[in-house]
Amino acid sequence: MSTSTTAGMTHASSMTRLRTGTFAVAGGLAVGNLYWAQPLIQEIARSFDVSAAAAASLVTVTQIGYALGIFLIVPLGDVLNRRKMIPLILGLSAIALIGAAAAPTFSLLPAALGGVGLTTVSAQLLTPLASELAAPEQRGRVLGTIASGALIGVLLSRTISGAVAEFIGWRAIYVFAAVLAVALAVVLSFMIPRLEQRPATNYFRLLGSVFTTVAQHRAAGPTVLISAIVFSVFSLFWTSLTYLLAAPPLSFTVGQIGLFGLAGLAGALAARRAGSFHDRGWSVPASGVALGLLAVSLLGAWLAQSSVVGLIVVVIVLDLAAQAALVLGQTRLLSLPGQNRSRLNTAFIVSNFLGGAIGSALAGPLWAAGGWPAITTTALAIVTVALLVWVFTRRALMDQN
Repeated sequence: MSTSTTAGMTHASSMTRLRTGTFAVAGGLAVGNLYWAQPLIQEIARSFDVSAAAAASLVTVTQIGYALGIFLIVPLGDVLNRRKMIPLILGLSAIALIGAAAAPTFSLLPAALGGVGLTTVSAQLLTPLASELAAPEQRGRVLGTIASGALIGVLLSRTISGAVAEFIGWRAIYVFAAVLAVALAVVLSFMIPRLEQRPATNYFRLLGSVFTTVAQHRAAGPTVLISAIVFSVFSLFWTSLTYLLAAPPLSFTVGQIGLFGLAGLAGALAARRAGSFHDRGWSVPASGVALGLLAVSLLGAWLAQSSVVGLIVVVIVLDLAAQAALVLGQTRLLSLPGQNRSRLNTAFIVSNFLGGAIGSALAGPLWAAGGWPAITTTALAIVTVALLVWVFTRRALMDQN
């Protein structure tokens, strides 16, 4: 390849503001598919005449499907043509979403939502791609913007699904999401730049190299563990919040519960530039501050369980802290040397969503056993573990080799 051609490719492949914004929107809309059901637990339970605990399992099933999709599909981003791969994955996601909307019985709905989780991986193909295209000095800002877009999608999905379900039923939201997935597939087929083809490799060897890639870097293991703990707390809190808001004395409707996603949106927007701390060399201390702030927010959640204003403040602070910790962790991973960013991102996201699945699975039993105090106490204990890991692995976290 000539020098001029290489230069032209580099220029065309840079992370412009338009491309960064488009990737952020695409990531938010894709990841939002995982959480449409979260504020609809009671509504779906009534629709199929099943228990709330059974309906809550839909969130867990979707997250497990997502973790499998990340592990089985995302590593292929290191070897396949992402300009073709990402739109194809979005098309498959649209099919699974239509299956969820059309599910005639509750027994078929977990299968459909498992398929949604399995194919909702385009955001995690876009993130390492953005890291690859971004200049080193802008990588933290770019990844922070895209990661914030994903979290904003998670939070807005609750608000949108609650509002839609209240007026036209819960099935409509999955039809809406399928239409968005098709639209995204078309847009990204033009927006993703052409890249040099990488050497092919054996698929099973590729999957196995996810683990060896993490083992090659001292910073990777502690970063993955801390992020998984943070995400488990995030998922536990948001799944449990539905129970708290629906129960007396608050007794909110599904639409009102969905509006709490707007409070979380404020926290996500505030954390949008967390990646810039990485660009300035402050990633590790900023992560410690974020974990401490997360612990404080959980103390506030325990104290504010019957106060709407207090819970709104808690949601803002908790989402700010969790988002900052996750953005900083992901940026550290994707800034490590080498061309295995999709595999590092695979380890990061699989660990996160296994943690998230555990968190959402704990919500029902903890609520039944001790209500909101049991939820917040358990979440605080989990965050304490993350803080201890951070304290004892700070030197490893600073390792970029």
